[in-house]
Amino acid sequence: MSINQNQKNIVNDAIIKELIEAVNSLDYGYVHITIHNSKIVQIDKTEKTRFDDVWLIEKGGGI
Repeated sequence: MSINQNQKNIVNDAIIKELIEAVNSLDYGYVHITIHNSKIVQIDKTEKTRFDDVWLIEKGGGI
């Protein structure tokens, strides 16, 4: 294996680790991957807060 190939594997492993952490840290939300020239250049994470269970506390109630 060449040095260049080894560097690519290290970068790919780091990106995969970041993607896994982004997905695992969300209960609700989105992970958006930006690709430029066939390479992942950015990962955005948007987290949502859901209040579905609040409506079960009191019919017609809320926060």
